[in-house]
Amino acid sequence: MTTDVASSMVLTLSCPDQPGIVSTVSGLLYNARCNILDAQQFDDTETGRFFMRVVFLRLEQAKSEEEIVSAMGELASRLGMKFVLRPNSAVKRVMLLVSKFEHCLTDLLYRWRIGELPMEITAVVSNHGREHLAFTDLGELPFHHLPITKESKAEQEARLWNLVKETKTDLIVLARYMQILSSDFSSKLSGRCINIHHSFLPGFKGAKPYHQAHERGVKVIGATAHYVTSDLDEGPIIEQDIERISHRDTPDDLVRKGRDIERRVLARAVHYHLDDRVVLNGKKTVVFTD
Repeated sequence: MTTDVASSMVLTLSCPDQPGIVSTVSGLLYNARCNILDAQQFDDTETGRFFMRVVFLRLEQAKSEEEIVSAMGELASRLGMKFVLRPNSAVKRVMLLVSKFEHCLTDLLYRWRIGELPMEITAVVSNHGREHLAFTDLGELPFHHLPITKESKAEQEARLWNLVKETKTDLIVLARYMQILSSDFSSKLSGRCINIHHSFLPGFKGAKPYHQAHERGVKVIGATAHYVTSDLDEGPIIEQDIERISHRDTPDDLVRKGRDIERRVLARAVHYHLDDRVVLNGKKTVVFTD
């Protein structure tokens, strides 16, 4: 029996909690001649919802992917379930948006090139020209310059949305894209747009957050990766991290350390999304970590 994870399938689901869900899902996969390689589950007693992620392998003479999807569809109708099922080898199509701060973009591209982030990059989009990304090797990746002014914002968002549809992009990553998306555009990207915020949320808002933090004498700084919603910086949080600082740290030290936190937090959030480890739970998320 092979245990090649690359040829396995990933199932994520959520539904109202009730007894027997694990047994029912496991039985369905057993009857389809599938072998479970990994399973994680969470019962949210506050919301009464159940969440599960299963990695499984189709054995010899197993039912087809279409048959398994059909069986899951019947189960979903019966249990009020939402589910996603995909081959582990199927990579998501990702569009990267950036402004002038390129540290997150550069980090994501490096992790993509070494195979740490399995994804297909559909485009790199910026509201500034390519010359502002002097330290980033874009190679042959498609680059789109969409300058934005107050007058052109709606028009450029329409162009961006058309680009998302034309490239069949699954996920948009705001890799320090310093533009506020409109409510209408944000709603179109529900659950498929990740932003990196340069502080814990809620935190110091406005310009120069690290300078504000320095003036307040904070002892830790952090970053937050979250899904974008029409409520600015209020979307479901995927990942956060911190770093301790002291009175010896200058604002420049905080900026330097902040860049490191932003890189690793965004990379982890993107990894979790690409690997179907994030399930929306109202204003929160359930994240099945590695």
